Amino acid sequence: MATTSASELEHVCSVWQKMRGNSPIYDFLLSDVQIMSASKGRVVAELTLGKQHVNSRKTIHGAVSAAIVDWSGGLAIATHGLEKTGASIDIHVTYISTAFEGDVIQIEAIANKVGKSMAFTTIKISKIVDGEPGPVVATASHTKYIRA
Repeated sequence: MATTSASELEHVCSVWQKMRGNSPIYDFLLSDVQIMSASKGRVVAELTLGKQHVNSRKTIHGAVSAAIVDWSGGLAIATHGLEKTGASIDIHVTYISTAFEGDVIQIEAIANKVGKSMAFTTIKISKIVDGEPGPVVATASHTKYIRA
């Protein structure tokens, strides 16, 4: 496992700040997200689920999971020094279990390959239990068109 690089973490946080102002959906869903670490090809974040994240059963909404995948995959790509993280070509989310309003989730995004025009990422969303990643809520693959 790679250690967090201060410069990569600063870069990812800078890219996130630029994204925030240009994406109302990210502002709405992810205003409280905390980026915990970043190293080349990997970002880990945490989010406490609120009312805006859950469906009528008070469990994480599938569309929220997909938005998290889009966001975190882009940030994993940004760890390669990119300022702009491209446009989504494909997002595939597998919903494995659930998390409830008030639960804290961990988001781990890995950039498996960042080429000249395409990037491929995988994301795992887990519920935090006793301070550690616990049950997997969703896994995903995310492909983006980039202009590297």
